[in-house]
Amino acid sequence: MSFGQNVAATKIELLKYKKSSQVAIMVQKILDDKRKVLLKNIEEMIQEASKARGGIWDPLQDIYKSVNEAYLALGTGTVDSVAESTPPVMEVDIHVRRVVDVKIPALTVTETDTKSMPYGFADTNSSIDRAAKQIKVLLPKICKAAEYENSIFSLAKALEKTQKLLNALENVIIPQYKEKIRFILATLEEREREDFAKLKKVKAKMENRN
Repeated sequence: MSFGQNVAATKIELLKYKKSSQVAIMVQKILDDKRKVLLKNIEEMIQEASKARGGIWDPLQDIYKSVNEAYLALGTGTVDSVAESTPPVMEVDIHVRRVVDVKIPALTVTETDTKSMPYGFADTNSSIDRAAKQIKVLLPKICKAAEYENSIFSLAKALEKTQKLLNALENVIIPQYKEKIRFILATLEEREREDFAKLKKVKAKMENRN
């Protein structure tokens, strides 16, 4: 349906526009409820992301310091060799959950070997040991912070799209439906008045003949 076309002022068209207007208002209500839920979830996740980030930076600085000490003491070749030959002992699983109709990836970190360090001690020192232990503790927190950040981004995109649809309904589509309904009602009322006036004239002529 093009809103630029002329409106046929008939009762059938009036019923059609009234029904379309009702549907548009119903969709507006659904979208507004969705917008509120998205906003609430974004606010909650911003708070959680702030908490998650707050617990990361200081330990991360300690890890950088430990790794830097290891590089200085052992040399880049030794540290890189240890890093490349070390088997992974932690896994990150991804599953998807939904907030309203937005897909949000959730991360779960599991440790596959909790009893031993994943490398030999002959060519390492306490700095590497300290960094390895710290990163094992910190990785789940980093993943959780990343999960919140990504969730906020996805929800914000959904909120932007929802707001655009709401704006179109509130400022364009629904007002145009209402304007067309008013036009048809006014036209039909004018026709009824004209028909009534014609009937009065016809009746008057018939009475004059008698």
